[in-house]
Amino acid sequence: MSDSNHDTITAKSGLWGVIVPVKVRINIAIGLGALSSLLVLAAIVSLAVVVHSLVINDHQHWLWVGLAFMFTILGLATKLAAFTLSHLAAFKLEVILRTALADHLAKLPLGFLIEKGSGRLTKVIQDDVKALHAFAADSTPFFGRSFAMPIATFILVMLIDWRLGLVAFFMLAIGMGIMSLAFKNHKELADRYDSEREKIHHSVIEFVQAMPVVRTFDDGSQSFGRYMTALEGFREVFSKWMSQSGTAAKAGMLALSPLPTVMALLIIGGYFYINQQIEFSTWLAILLIGSGLVESIMPLMWLNQFIRKAQTSALRIQSLLEEPVMPLTETPQQPNDASIAFNQVDFNYGTREQNALKKVSFQVPQGTVAALVGPSGAGKSTAAKLIPRFWDVTSGAIKIGGIDVRDISPETLMSKVSFVFQDTFLFHDSLANNIRLGIDGATQEQIEAAAKSAQAHDFIQQLPQGYNTIAGDRGSRLSGGQRQRITIARAILQNRPIVVLDEATAFADPENEAALIQALANLMQRRTVIIIAHRLSTIKDADQIIVFDQGEVVEKGQHSALVEQRGVYARLWRNYEKAQGWSLGKSSNKEAK
Repeated sequence: MSDSNHDTITAKSGLWGVIVPVKVRINIAIGLGALSSLLVLAAIVSLAVVVHSLVINDHQHWLWVGLAFMFTILGLATKLAAFTLSHLAAFKLEVILRTALADHLAKLPLGFLIEKGSGRLTKVIQDDVKALHAFAADSTPFFGRSFAMPIATFILVMLIDWRLGLVAFFMLAIGMGIMSLAFKNHKELADRYDSEREKIHHSVIEFVQAMPVVRTFDDGSQSFGRYMTALEGFREVFSKWMSQSGTAAKAGMLALSPLPTVMALLIIGGYFYINQQIEFSTWLAILLIGSGLVESIMPLMWLNQFIRKAQTSALRIQSLLEEPVMPLTETPQQPNDASIAFNQVDFNYGTREQNALKKVSFQVPQGTVAALVGPSGAGKSTAAKLIPRFWDVTSGAIKIGGIDVRDISPETLMSKVSFVFQDTFLFHDSLANNIRLGIDGATQEQIEAAAKSAQAHDFIQQLPQGYNTIAGDRGSRLSGGQRQRITIARAILQNRPIVVLDEATAFADPENEAALIQALANLMQRRTVIIIAHRLSTIKDADQIIVFDQGEVVEKGQHSALVEQRGVYARLWRNYEKAQGWSLGKSSNKEAK
């Protein structure tokens, strides 16, 4: 999607700003909806003239019968055209919005996507776009009808007989007055209603997703209790809304139905007819037409709900599209090598008072291995994720090959850095396609060579369909160690000069750990490596160990020297050795003594 379309969507706030790209089609659909209602009204007038012709014995009544039939057919055809055009506009709008959102998400910092989470972004891209599709497709033609029909009907009945026209208008005013009572405090209650519905939605998703944990640790009282609390909150709001407006709403709907207006026109019109103040055909025409004045207002009532829901969705879409994109340099530069340097780096997530990183500085020469260690929450993973610009630093600079990462194009930067996370992600696709992700031209031989280096080839060959085996949703058909080796094979195939390993062996079982360590060793060959690990035995031989504590680099050096310093790293190493020596038997014996 072009930037001009993106700017058009966000130029004007709210619902009508979002549908600007299909504004012409929507306006035509609204116009056709109005024309359709006028043609239907013309058909009713023609029928009234037919009755009048029969009363006065005018033989031209067949002409008016033909006109009534023609107006009816034209009205239906125009209505069909209006809905066809509105649906075509809705499909086009859906494509435009989803394309705009996808393009914009691709330009946002990866950190933003991590913070927001897939659930919230999916709701915008799927549910909110779908809500706008429904509004554009099904509601817009009714706008024309809901505005044109009452105005045309009122003018017509006033021209036929202004007295009965005022009667019909009076009945409309009564109905609208009663309905206004139903809409008292409507916005506040509607907002609370939407909020409680969201709570129910989230609690249901949480309960279903956490089912294995619930069945293991909870009898359902706490987890299901959160759902019941949300449901009770919804019931309370709904009950309050109904108690305040239910009676008025029912009375208003009754007053705005055709029956009360017809009864009023029948009684008062009958009085005029008996006193010879009105002709029978005129009285009948008013009865046929006047009831439509009130009835045509009803769609505006439920259209209000559509508009409110669509408005909320439109604002969420615009809010996402207005998120600032990752700033790009106009003069991108190429790194001179694969070295990494942190120079006085400060970083703040923007949602916390204290910086996550404070004056962090260290150098990682090309082809060396640097291990980032420290207590949980010390800033290790944050520092690693700043290298490929998941976020930009608050102050200071991160350089690759002597060039600030902000002066490197995103394509070049991502071609330099591979990530292997502790939480792996595989697509619901073949293992071969999962390995070749991002390398479309990779041959089968190259894929298998990468898998062999990642110690994955043997277990893949044992699968019934080999490399064509479907990984399942998020790789659910493979074990944790197998998924990790597939992601390592992917990184090996990409052959990028810098590798960041974030707790890559965290969830490996003993059987898979040896294979994983060998796979990582193959991946790390001749590359600059940043490794984050809590298993300190895996980083003893790193070229340098960088120790973080409370967002700061407090120690740097090699394993033996850091142990002798008796600082943070020495404490971590002692605790690690104690944990390695722990066993159930020893613990039980100590407690027994």
